[in-house]
Amino acid sequence: KDRTMALAGKVAIVTGGTRGIGRQCVLALAREGCNVVVAAKSVSDQPNLPGTIHSVAKEAELLGVGALPSQVDLRDEVTIQNCVDETIKQFGKVDILVNNASALWWQDIVDTPLKKYDLINGINARGTFTMSQACFPHMIANKHGRVINMSPPIVTDMNAYVGKTAYFMSKFGMSMVALGVAAEGRGKGVTGNTLWPATVIESAAAKNFQLGSPSSWRKADILADCVVSLAQEDDSFTGNMLIDDVYLKSKGLSDADLIKYRVDPNVEPPRILAMDGSTGFTGSGFKRGDVKKVKSDIESSTI
Repeated sequence: KDRTMALAGKVAIVTGGTRGIGRQCVLALAREGCNVVVAAKSVSDQPNLPGTIHSVAKEAELLGVGALPSQVDLRDEVTIQNCVDETIKQFGKVDILVNNASALWWQDIVDTPLKKYDLINGINARGTFTMSQACFPHMIANKHGRVINMSPPIVTDMNAYVGKTAYFMSKFGMSMVALGVAAEGRGKGVTGNTLWPATVIESAAAKNFQLGSPSSWRKADILADCVVSLAQEDDSFTGNMLIDDVYLKSKGLSDADLIKYRVDPNVEPPRILAMDGSTGFTGSGFKRGDVKKVKSDIESSTI
């Protein structure tokens, strides 16, 4: 695709940037000339979680941009503030924040230990709030900022909450941060939007949690392309809770154009994660939590 390199010289922080969706966002932004900060925990490869902040930063540098690896634990506000301070020291500003890092827990209320509740809310809602809070003053001072949170439209149908209550509290918290940024950044050049996939996305999570077969997945490129486009939207485009394919169609893409995002080019993935703002996952019967217990989760799922 041919772009105008409108993001050349911009600076983006991407949380969870070492693999999957986060890595693709880092590289897509880098291809547009955007300097990138890879903010994540991984500093060494793991058997089921390849990629580190250093390896992805190197990939970005090879694309001709500045890249900063920054070890961040989203439950630790000191590491978050250090990341933003390092970004300002190296690049002088932060234009784009992609709050991508997230923990998954799809279980009933009675099957959710408070330790897990604290983990997913600490990473998802609190981590996103804290990272946005740390970046916000710099965006306001620069009169330019784009906060993009990988979280779903807030749903109101009670049936959507079956097996997802703790998870939705954490993810809708992320969406609320984007709406808050949109409201408080209005007229100051700072926007907030959310982005959510219609389908399961090819990622370590999809593989480790066995979220269907590859033919039911789309490539992470679809979200990365959305992020690149959102980063270039006008100040007036703010406060939106977006589904990836719906957003791309609003930008002129057709169903035929979306075929390139299929993992299996011959199979159109089901849109089981799509939300329209009132209802939840089509695949609401999925249960997932501990990777070590995926087999029993699959057996207890209702779809």
